[in-house]
Amino acid sequence: MKFVLLESRGGNYLVVANNIAWLRTGENGQTNVGMVGGSPLLVTGSIEEVAEKVMAGAGSN
Repeated sequence: MKFVLLESRGGNYLVVANNIAWLRTGENGQTNVGMVGGSPLLVTGSIEEVAEKVMAGAGSN
């Protein structure tokens, strides 16, 4: 299980990379991160920046 640190303006999230279902551009330079079985998270950074973090965290065990 690989965790990814995603920063938010209200606090940081440590999420399991394999539980991320989708990314969507949010407001004010932020990105919505869809979670399997949960509500989306609003994190800082462009969709490309967040995708890079997720891909780095989803690497092989």
